[in-house]
Amino acid sequence: MAGRIFLSAPDVGSLEESYLLGALRSGWVAPVGPDLDAFEREVAARAGVAAAVGVSSGTAALHLALLALGVGRGQVVVVPTLTFAASANAVVYTGAEPVFVDCDPQTGNLDVPLLLDTLDRLGAHGRRVGAVMTVDLFGGCVDYTALLPACAAAGVPVVEDAAEALGATHHDRAAGSFGRVAAFSFNGNKIMTTSGGGMVVSDDVGLIGRCRHLATQAREPVPHYEHVEIGYNYRLSNLLAALGRAQLHRLDAMIARRRHLRERYAKLFAPIPGVRLLNEADTGSNCWLTTIVVDPERAGWSATELGRWLASVDIETRPVWKPMHLQPVFARAARFVTGAAEDLFTHGLNLPSGSALTDAEMDRVEGAVVRFLEHR
Repeated sequence: MAGRIFLSAPDVGSLEESYLLGALRSGWVAPVGPDLDAFEREVAARAGVAAAVGVSSGTAALHLALLALGVGRGQVVVVPTLTFAASANAVVYTGAEPVFVDCDPQTGNLDVPLLLDTLDRLGAHGRRVGAVMTVDLFGGCVDYTALLPACAAAGVPVVEDAAEALGATHHDRAAGSFGRVAAFSFNGNKIMTTSGGGMVVSDDVGLIGRCRHLATQAREPVPHYEHVEIGYNYRLSNLLAALGRAQLHRLDAMIARRRHLRERYAKLFAPIPGVRLLNEADTGSNCWLTTIVVDPERAGWSATELGRWLASVDIETRPVWKPMHLQPVFARAARFVTGAAEDLFTHGLNLPSGSALTDAEMDRVEGAVVRFLEHR
């Protein structure tokens, strides 16, 4: 019997095994070590920035990034409403308040004109904007060509949540290099994984030093344990960094495989009325997840119905992120919305996109979609 097909399973093999064994045999099994140092340098080089610090999760990376910028109580941080909860949660951890802004319906990324209007309105009401957080959704970069000059003119730093976008580009510039500081995630379902982990990256070496200090319990550089402020136990382990180094060596091949799968989906759905691929025109995307958007009136079926059909044959899919302004925990948060994110949540569906997906498994997904369409 065929096994379950997952949305984005980890893609690991013999290279990862050899790196992990090497780290184990080196004796560096404590939180820091030479593989962590090397991994930080290698990720910084990949992102085209000066420095990086490996941490326990992408959420931790965002939290540290905001703290290093001085974000805290009495401030607001603009956050895309179409994102995972970690983006907004990290803001709350600092004591600041998230303000949610809607997305571009074609890409799912931050609606830049709406963002600019939001900054004007917040300024007019005397709100202190600590940062603008961007989210490079599903592996496609925000329109930084338009966004960065506007934020600079407003005097507001950009925190780039590139958790889903390692290896992506915007106009040949790497994801992770656009904000004053950026965050990557290496969670198990990401484009590459360290099982769990993340990284803060920036051209500002001093800012990375500040993140590193906070991530190690804010311990002072003296022989005994001395602390003058609250810190966090956020460092990535040397063993997980070794896994990440192997994954980074294979990143380009894994992106190419995901892009090939996206091309197969594009061909599959091209003849179907009312169905489009989200952000299909972005050639710089790392294709982390391929997402279809369905107009049920034209297609004659909904994204939810296709998702249920695929689940019945053991194929995992997932709705697009539920917008943050619709989450009960953020019911009272300020928001500037157009309905675009709600529409994508209602009509969008993430399809199996992992680089470990075999041709036979992809054939099975395509066959299941074809049978669904025949039933319609």
